[in-house]
Amino acid sequence: MNFSDVCLITEEVTTLTRFYEVILQAKAVGDHTHAIVQTNGAGLAIYSKRAAESDMKFDFSRYWGSGNITLSFNVDDIDVEYERLKAFDVEFVTEPTTYPWGARSVLFRDPDGNIICFRSKSNEDTENI
Repeated sequence: MNFSDVCLITEEVTTLTRFYEVILQAKAVGDHTHAIVQTNGAGLAIYSKRAAESDMKFDFSRYWGSGNITLSFNVDDIDVEYERLKAFDVEFVTEPTTYPWGARSVLFRDPDGNIICFRSKSNEDTENI
């Protein structure tokens, strides 16, 4: 089994797609209904709430905004990324912090309020974090 992607359901596909293209420095493929940004590892799909509900016959609003997921991306240097992200006026949840388990991370929100974690390793023990 291979993990392929995470899909964000949104009312603003174009806005969210542009945001992720900028922060992930990758080009999305798709349109205003469905787009995917491919990263090393897995893809990030962005899907129109209206289209998803129409296609799948499922009421996404029932679980909308549960806030129980964080999208995490490994980066080479968290401090460099933090400075780069400041130019895009993102809403930071934390400043870069080194945690007891060795990962150095910064958390911020996308335009829909989803939490994103950029993480860099501070030692070899964090390879699989």
